[in-house]
Amino acid sequence: MGDFGGGRRVWCLCPDCGRRSTRRHGWHERHLQDLPAQGAPVAVKLRLQRWLCRNEACERKTFTAQLSEVAAPRARRTERATEIIYLLGHGVGGRPGERLIKRIGMPTSDDTILRCLKRRVKARGSEETARVVGVEDWAWREGSTYGTIFVDLERREVLDLFPERAAGMTADWLKRHPGIEIISRDRCGSFAQGAHEGAPQARQFAEIRRPLSYPAEPAEPAGCRSGATRPYSRVFRASIVADGRRRGRQRER
Repeated sequence: MGDFGGGRRVWCLCPDCGRRSTRRHGWHERHLQDLPAQGAPVAVKLRLQRWLCRNEACERKTFTAQLSEVAAPRARRTERATEIIYLLGHGVGGRPGERLIKRIGMPTSDDTILRCLKRRVKARGSEETARVVGVEDWAWREGSTYGTIFVDLERREVLDLFPERAAGMTADWLKRHPGIEIISRDRCGSFAQGAHEGAPQARQFAEIRRPLSYPAEPAEPAGCRSGATRPYSRVFRASIVADGRRRGRQRER
């Protein structure tokens, strides 16, 4: 356990009013998840000094000395541990990220990973306007329940997640982002309707591959959830035709 905020420090600034306080008011303990050591979970215990705000007009009567370089206020893990969770969640997703991060000694639930992603996206949302957006569905439960994901295709970052797949919700989100010029969407009818209503100025492209994964080779044709078959790429169409002709000649022999 480390002691911070006391010892040589004789004053601290109130986070609300900014007034300097020299009156201590006990201690406050924080328990933070940190990076693992040799595959074993590590918890950091901080003992922080509490202070009294002497400003009578300030609503905050007491406050704790913060260490922004170590952890954000009210956070349950250090900044470097949060960065690892964000990178894993962004790279592999919720449940795969949960299994992987448990193996390396940082047990974290898939819900926490998704919250970390959404928190980071929300913090960056006001910094830059998205111009090229991908709209796709994602599975809460495969074959049963689907939501909607919005992706900035230029920065390759998730913009927002929604627990449903509806035209009205898609249109409302696009209306709140009038700077969108290009929409690469799934071939779902609700996405098409929502894009027409929410961003009539944008050019639409009905894509085959997922907006977060664009492999160098064409993807194998897969069936849609509605029962219809996705369009085949030229490469696969040609290979299917050639394979059918070869089998036909073999049967004739």
